[in-house]
Amino acid sequence: MFQDLRHSNISKSQVSEFILLGFPGIHTWQHWLSLPLALLYLLTLTANILILIIIKQEATLHQPMYYFLGILAVVDMGLATTIMPKILAILWFSAKAISLAECFAQMYVIHCFVLMESGIFVCMAIDRYVAICQPLRYPSIVTESFVVKATVFMALRNSLATIPVPVLAAQRHYCSKNQIEHCLCSNLGVTSLSCDDRTINSIYQLLLAWTLMGSDLGLIFLSYALILHSVLKLNSTEAASKALSTCTSHLILILFFYTVIVVISITHSATITLPLIPVLLNVLHNVIPPALNPIVYAFKNKELRQGFYKALKLNIKGN
Repeated sequence: MFQDLRHSNISKSQVSEFILLGFPGIHTWQHWLSLPLALLYLLTLTANILILIIIKQEATLHQPMYYFLGILAVVDMGLATTIMPKILAILWFSAKAISLAECFAQMYVIHCFVLMESGIFVCMAIDRYVAICQPLRYPSIVTESFVVKATVFMALRNSLATIPVPVLAAQRHYCSKNQIEHCLCSNLGVTSLSCDDRTINSIYQLLLAWTLMGSDLGLIFLSYALILHSVLKLNSTEAASKALSTCTSHLILILFFYTVIVVISITHSATITLPLIPVLLNVLHNVIPPALNPIVYAFKNKELRQGFYKALKLNIKGN
């Protein structure tokens, strides 16, 4: 699809590939960043694969909450794998060239995975809402069928809503400039090289953020507001504390995920004076949460923690 779109514009375009320069302002020593980034990527793959193995092997974890966590692990690995091999190739081998078709494909997949992560956070928030506010109805509402339907819906929503992003980017006229001050093919970074008007690209990017991620964040906020309202009505402090403790790890990850997105959006206005900041945040946002998610859940969840100890053959009791 992206190749056909590129050929439709070939008569007007003088650019056959993009050059990803890496981190702006630090090109001479950016290769030193390859070690921490490679370690983060290795941690992402190891921790998330371990999460999937533990969920599969432990019968006590065959519950909707952990199924969603397993889906999140797959999404995290997919997101990190979409960008990290190319970033490491740039830093290690100066393999900076990327074809237009590959660039637009990467742009599409990144958007899909980021939106999918947001969607899974919504599903997990709904799961916690039903478990805490409607505990007697939880087994009949949040079933394996619910998990499958919710996941398929989110996947279809994100894959279809994201199609216009690379399609609109491919329709721009890239006449001379082809060097991108970035490590990956971000929509705004790529379309900023076009010689024609890119207003529609910016509008759709904004529309996508507000409609999908905005609605996701609204649903998450509503779920936790209802959870807090329900918990505050409990007479037992111990029961309230136990109910909230099941949501702590989820809230930590949600706050980090959406806070970084907001910061990236704000810092884009400062790209002229400090172009490194949004680029670095963009890369870290696609690498740190996938590595952080399984670790936070393992430390905050007793069953997962015990599963980790068992998988690592450690004779430690989870408290």
